[in-house]
Amino acid sequence: MPRLDGKTVVVTGANSGLGFEGTREFAARGATVVMACRSVERAESAADEIRADAGGTVDGELDVRECDLASLGSVASFADGLAADYGAVDVLCNNAGVMAIPRSETEDGFETQFGVNHLGHFALTGRLFDLLAAAEGIDGDARVVTQSSGAHEQGEMDFGDLNWEQSYGKWKAYGRSKLSNLLFAYELQRRLDAAGDGDGEPGIRSVACHPGYTDTNLQMRTAAESGNPLMKVGMKAANAVLGQEPEIGVEPMLYAATVDVDGGAYVEPGGLMNMRGHPTVGRSNDASYDRDDARKLWEYSTEATDVEYPV
Repeated sequence: MPRLDGKTVVVTGANSGLGFEGTREFAARGATVVMACRSVERAESAADEIRADAGGTVDGELDVRECDLASLGSVASFADGLAADYGAVDVLCNNAGVMAIPRSETEDGFETQFGVNHLGHFALTGRLFDLLAAAEGIDGDARVVTQSSGAHEQGEMDFGDLNWEQSYGKWKAYGRSKLSNLLFAYELQRRLDAAGDGDGEPGIRSVACHPGYTDTNLQMRTAAESGNPLMKVGMKAANAVLGQEPEIGVEPMLYAATVDVDGGAYVEPGGLMNMRGHPTVGRSNDASYDRDDARKLWEYSTEATDVEYPV
């Protein structure tokens, strides 16, 4: 990773797991990292841990702010506050997420996995668009990095029931939310390309990534939400046997954010079954490149969030 002095990086879900490791690495290289988290208390504790591990201080700054992706009002307030205090955002890491939880709804009435993993980040990116366009970025472009998952391969779009009101399967819903992340990331790049007319404007790249199977608290939260003690035992065993360390799992996100990759790239682990190892540029499944589905999802998301993009 290059030095990031003078750069501003926003990381959602920065208080734990991949977001925590990413925040640590960005700050170690001089970036100001805005830790966008649902719980300010947990985020402050995470920031203190990062500072303590670095001997009391880090090269960059850590700015903790509340951003609950399950509330479009919270997303709007976060973006307004950021616009008041910052002139530009060089990197936005759409990282936070929930996985395979019992059906519930966000504050705005969306199925939670779809609402948090996709719609919350769609709204956040749109509301921060002007700050991204104003940035010098890295290699001349700001970056929007959207974290997906290998589970996108099990996702299927059903535009007649995006919020799972007719039926619900928690793993199917997770897969759809992760497929939605990719449809969004690629459609954003297509729109940026069209708006730029080949001259590089507005100076933003959209890149997708996934961490492989990484041992984080995401799996344990899923087990806790299930209420099944056997799932907790199973998840713990799977993490111990199959999971790679978060310090490795975060590498695709760091690579997507700082290496000179093309807009629309998909960065994934390059090892066994693309679930382990150091990052490489790969390809997601065919469904994630479906332009018709991407357009439909974009149109729905715009109406659902009331967030318009200038592209």
